[in-house]
Amino acid sequence: METKNLGFNTQLIHSGAIKDQFGSVTVPIYQTSTFKFRDADHGAACFADNDEGYIYTRINNPTLNALEESIAELENGYRGIACSSGMAAVNTIYMALLEQGSHIISTAAVYGPSRVVMENHYSRFGVEASYLDTTDIESLKSAIRPYTKMIFIESPSNPTMKITDLEAVANLAKENNIITVADNTFCSPYLQKPINLGFDVVFHSVTKFLNGHADVVGGLIVARKKSVYDKLRSMMVMLGCNMDPHQAYLVIRGLKTLSLRMDRSQDNARKIAEFLENHPKVKWVAYPGLVSHPQHELANKQMSGSGGVISFELKDGFEAGKVLMNNVKLAILAVSLGGVETLIQHPASMTHAKINRAARISSGISDGLVRLSVGIENIEDIINDLDQAMRKI
Repeated sequence: METKNLGFNTQLIHSGAIKDQFGSVTVPIYQTSTFKFRDADHGAACFADNDEGYIYTRINNPTLNALEESIAELENGYRGIACSSGMAAVNTIYMALLEQGSHIISTAAVYGPSRVVMENHYSRFGVEASYLDTTDIESLKSAIRPYTKMIFIESPSNPTMKITDLEAVANLAKENNIITVADNTFCSPYLQKPINLGFDVVFHSVTKFLNGHADVVGGLIVARKKSVYDKLRSMMVMLGCNMDPHQAYLVIRGLKTLSLRMDRSQDNARKIAEFLENHPKVKWVAYPGLVSHPQHELANKQMSGSGGVISFELKDGFEAGKVLMNNVKLAILAVSLGGVETLIQHPASMTHAKINRAARISSGISDGLVRLSVGIENIEDIINDLDQAMRKI
């Protein structure tokens, strides 16, 4: 069924559907490593890319393809690539689109491992990186070098919640023949579509909002053009970091309720952000839905909602944050985000601990910053939990 011109919720339910011999309503799990050819000519045609038949699950699989087609359609891209994790997606992008002597510009407060793997490992092979505040377009423009090959943006940034003007970045990149990549994990295609704003590649940790139930680790890449897609697909196959069919099945199942979950999550997040902003023990709150957010108007322009993640800092810094996290009872002290449950974590000692302190502080990740991923629980219960924990400070 063609769903391209239908509403977003209809696309969530019906995109990527498979017609099998039994008329399955849900996408079946093709839990097989390899596929049988009809005959030698069929096998040869598959390997020559003259037939859309299946060969081997590392290369392609019907369950994976259903998920890939669905996310690509939701992102308005050419095609998708399902990977074993969000970091598998990141490394596929780096490996496919960068080379020795390349230079990459990235959001300073990007997801920690996306930066660490670049600084600690790709640097060994001659790739240089500049990390800066990409909300400052002039600063970004000044950082471009003759050999800059990629601009890698996370917006909102993790965990500072800064908003980068994606359309402005895309226009700047086109002028300089630079490929643009957006980590759209925090928003999902429900709230933001970077390809519509001119980006070449979008990727997700589907572990987060797309799956939404904290029971899958996975990544998904979507390319705007076939030429870029072909490079990314080939690299993923060579790296062997494909998603497992059962993973894909769970993501497909979780995807059906994406908008329902995100609507509830961001409604809760807005109320919690307002509560925190007025709390005497809170120094500042970073949430795009607050008028006080520096890029509030830009967020309203390029996002259709403010999302379910909040960052804030307590006035008494690190020790106060530690007391808060040790005393919450409903919120779960854990990394990750985007699930139905509320999670709380301390980036300086957890997700961004391997980034040197000076770089971390300069990118806005202070010692006492707390990141809250808001779930879909009753709002009164989440607020009461945070309040009782902060009273212990």
